[in-house]
Order: sequence, then structure tokens, then C-alpha cells
Amino acid sequence: MRYSPPVFGWAAAALVPSARRAVLRNLQRIRGPAATSRDAREVLETFATYASCLAEVLSNDAPSGPRHPETTHRNVEHVESARAHGKGIIMVTAHTAGWETVGPAVARNQGLEMMIAMQREADAGARVLHDEARKRAGIEIVHVGDDALAPLPLLRHLRQGNVVALQIDRVAPGMRTRDVDFLGERTKMPEGPLRLAQVSGAPILPVFCARIGYRRYVVELYESRLVPRHATQADLDEVAEYLADSLADFLRSHPTQWFHFGG
Repeated sequence: MRYSPPVFGWAAAALVPSARRAVLRNLQRIRGPAATSRDAREVLETFATYASCLAEVLSNDAPSGPRHPETTHRNVEHVESARAHGKGIIMVTAHTAGWETVGPAVARNQGLEMMIAMQREADAGARVLHDEARKRAGIEIVHVGDDALAPLPLLRHLRQGNVVALQIDRVAPGMRTRDVDFLGERTKMPEGPLRLAQVSGAPILPVFCARIGYRRYVVELYESRLVPRHATQADLDEVAEYLADSLADFLRSHPTQWFHFGG
């Protein structure tokens, strides 16, 4: 658990050149061009960190394994101010190190329950494996897609004063999106978190995680934002851009912690 996962990560980097190229491009967007040696080192570090995080989340609360990771929370007062609205919290995150492991820890520290809304994984076996590990970590999963009723359990969960978590760094086919400036490019972001905030009145709280050691993570929290009930297009664009800027700020401090392997 401690030493072998990076080896599998390095093997993946060698065997999947398209993912390796995507990681290199992401690094260059985040921190600009660098020497070839640095590019190679940080690409391998990204894959190694991903493999370590995957191993740790799959072992969450395993009978013979450790129970919870060690977490350091920065700017935790932003959770308290978001909670003060009494509408629950919409926690937006991304595919960064430890998001599945550390997100529940943030909720637990505040006495809240977390529900994660995410797309169904294409492989049914992988979906069952990951979902079981998430449940052991104390996460309730709602798979969203084309089902028009999917937002209903999210709204119920928020109205009970709890946390709904959604990711903002990937867009599925057919998903409603908004355009944002992100890491020097015009990029599409899911519109779902904004609309959920508009309907529920819950604040949107950006939360991103970085792995700093074996089962050790740091959690960066940003100020929350509200979406008005009668939000204009300009209102929605402003909050979307804030979320994109928050993620970009986090990635500039943790460039090897973003697991975005697509083109």
C-alpha cells in the first residue's frame, strides 16, 4: 500500500502514451514550459500520485487496513460561513488527489453527511468496485445522466442541511455547460452545480485536495458563492468563472495533483 502503487503508476505512464501526453499538456498549461527533465519527472509524479490515491481509496475502512486518512484543512472557516445559510452546501471539487478520501473527512469534521453526484462509469465491474469503496468511506453516491429525476435526491439531501459534492473539471456528452477562461484557454464547465445552487439556495463551496504523503492530505477551501434565485446569464457566468479561477489557483500550487488524462 505504501510503496508499490507508484510502480503501477509509472507503468501506466509508459503503456498509455495518450494519457502521458495529456498530463504533460496539463502541466504546461498550469506552470508554463519547463526543461525536459522536469516535464518527465512531474509526469511520472502525477501518475504515481494517482496510483497511490486509488490504492488508498480502495482500502478505505478495509478490515485489515487503516480507517481514515490524516488531513490538514486550510481556511476551514469557509465551511462554517457556508453552513450558516442553513441550506446545505454544494461542494464543488475536481479530479485531484484524494478527493474521494478527503471530502468525507471535511463533512465529518462539520457533522454533515456527504452525497456525491457523478456520471456512471462505463465498466460495470469498475463501478461496483469504486462505489463499494466510497460507501465504506461514508459517501452516498447518486449516478446522474439523462434521468430527469436525478436532481431530486440531491435537493432532499441539501434541504436536510447536508453536503452534495460535484466535480467541475470534466464534461460528459450532452451535458449543459458554460464557457469559462481556465488556465489560458476557453473551456467548458458543467452548469449543473450552478443550477442546483439556484434552485436550492445552497452556497457553492470550492474544495480541492492534494496528497502530501502516505494517507496524508491537505484540503484547500475557498470562499463560497451564492447563485440568486432569479440569476441572470451574467450572474451564472460570474460564479462559473469564480469556480474556474479557484481550481486554477489550486493547481498552480499543486500542478502534479490533477488527474485529467483525457485529450
